[in-house]
Amino acid sequence: MRIIIKILAVAAALWAATQLVEGITVSAASTTNRIGVLIAVALVFGIVNAVLKPIIKVLGCAFYVLTLGLFALVVNAGLLLLTSWIAAQLHLPFHVDGFWAAFWGAILVGLVSWLLDLVLGD
Repeated sequence: MRIIIKILAVAAALWAATQLVEGITVSAASTTNRIGVLIAVALVFGIVNAVLKPIIKVLGCAFYVLTLGLFALVVNAGLLLLTSWIAAQLHLPFHVDGFWAAFWGAILVGLVSWLLDLVLGD
């Protein structure tokens, strides 16, 4: 049950990013399709984060220490861009247009996910 709530929270965060960040779009025809796409992209984003983020943290440990953790923002932007690419391969109408859209989108997704996690709790 916790995983489903987390996926829905990330889907809500991705929706917020599509509304507030220019360059992140979901081009689904109806609201129902848009919700389905956001849930599917949230699932892809979760899998990408679960698989790649620990590997990147281990390999890039020096960059994290050197930049006092700011390198994490670049990594999160890259993971969001990768999620956009995977979504395109899966024919999901989700697109992130460039690094800066991914950068601000990753910050917003992280913030909204964190806030929803605080509200929903364990």
